Amino acid sequence: MRTNNGKVKNTIISIYFILIVLAVIVTTLYSSFSDESSNPARTIMIMLGGFVLLFIITHSVSKYFEYDSDGIKVVIMNRGLLVSEFVNYREHRVEFEKNDLLGYRFRNYIFYKSLVLTLKDKKDRKYKERFNISLVSRRKRKYIRQSLSKIIKQNRKTYNKA
Repeated sequence: MRTNNGKVKNTIISIYFILIVLAVIVTTLYSSFSDESSNPARTIMIMLGGFVLLFIITHSVSKYFEYDSDGIKVVIMNRGLLVSEFVNYREHRVEFEKNDLLGYRFRNYIFYKSLVLTLKDKKDRKYKERFNISLVSRRKRKYIRQSLSKIIKQNRKTYNKA
């Protein structure tokens, strides 16, 4: 099964645009706040702090996700949405054979959703890999869950026969 969240890119670009417009509006309204408030610098700093917080949350959540379980290996990849075509500094990619998958778990936080995979390496040691799936739709997360469950079920049958 192959899936990704490529359609979300336009939404994220729109959110960045709105945040930049809000920053411009806040800086132009500085003069009007200086007449109304006793401490206009503090008011502007609070507003800019809120803007920076929104920008950081948007930047940390906005990642492209790709899942491919066709073939012998499973390929899962995260990378940044905006400048990832030119500078690929946010890519996290894992390729593993299906029989190396020991477990998985979906974690849901307020602004952030993640997929945690438990894998085994060549020396049969367990390790975990985390992927950002915040912008993956609920329906696609359901398909990923079904695919991973199927892989684990096949692995259990294989281990029980041996």
